[in-house]
Amino acid sequence: MSELSGYTRISVTQNNLQELKEIWDQWGNETKQLFYGNYRDLPYLLDVQIDEHLFRALAQFWNPAYSCFTFGEVDLVPTVEEYTALLRCPRIKEKGECKCISWDALKDLILTHPDEAKRVDVFALSLYGLMVFPRALGYVDEATTDLFHRLGKRVASVPAILAETFKSLGACRKAGAGRFVGCAQLLLAWFYSHFRLIDKVVCRVFFEDYSPLKDIVASIRRVDVPEENWIALLQNLQSKDVEWRAPWMIPGEVLYRCGSFNWVPLLGILGAIGYAPLLVLRQFGLRQFVPATHGLTQSEFAYREADYKKRVGEISNAWNKTCRLKGVTISPATTSEYVE
Repeated sequence: MSELSGYTRISVTQNNLQELKEIWDQWGNETKQLFYGNYRDLPYLLDVQIDEHLFRALAQFWNPAYSCFTFGEVDLVPTVEEYTALLRCPRIKEKGECKCISWDALKDLILTHPDEAKRVDVFALSLYGLMVFPRALGYVDEATTDLFHRLGKRVASVPAILAETFKSLGACRKAGAGRFVGCAQLLLAWFYSHFRLIDKVVCRVFFEDYSPLKDIVASIRRVDVPEENWIALLQNLQSKDVEWRAPWMIPGEVLYRCGSFNWVPLLGILGAIGYAPLLVLRQFGLRQFVPATHGLTQSEFAYREADYKKRVGEISNAWNKTCRLKGVTISPATTSEYVE
């Protein structure tokens, strides 16, 4: 689509998740099943190693104007449907009250609280604050705890996860440098599923309790490829190199617009941004065409701006009037008007 230029110096500094992983490994099956029942597959992300060379290379191809990756002749972007399928968490139950707090304090609660359900809740909050939204290293910040309160029947986490991922990538690209503060583990797990030059993920999508993330973690092959080699490879990526529909993605409905927006607006924890799923219909096995994206570049705003409450209200109302395409399984193709 559009040409990108300029090197972005992006930091992928993460919280140390080893103590979280050790706690998880020490839990018995009953406690783990309680967690899975409430929060689904987040713990599998603890086993996704961050390939910093690959991640920094990926960041060079983020296209802020279209909120998508542009690799050579290929456009790709993680979608609401894909992240929902990966995490298996379209709905999450409401939580008890909790505010901004240090990991040390949270760890003490996880290890000492007499109520097993409360220990599970605090562990989930820690995963969200330290791994999914790692804004303040060593702490779970207030914006994350506020989202955690609202994760109920009418609020899902995936739109916020995507919003913060897109906003952080865009901010780093525009500034030419910065620290990525989204969920790097989930973004890499998504990328592995679409990239044919990495070991193919073996999936059993129709098995009961099938977990895409569990399969991805088991299939990842650690490779030591320099960042410049990744950049050269991604610059020349062609359609034949891409697994357009992720092997764990079952055909279904595709959310492509909300209300009067020609795209999907996403509310994050600190701001909002839009993305256009119609740009990547091939990820759903559908024929690709040139979509309307007018106004998409103006869709991003922060919650500190003067009129942000009005805009948040407009987006919330728009999500009550969604439009969806019914996905079918066909060979990915493009219309004659589509320009690679």
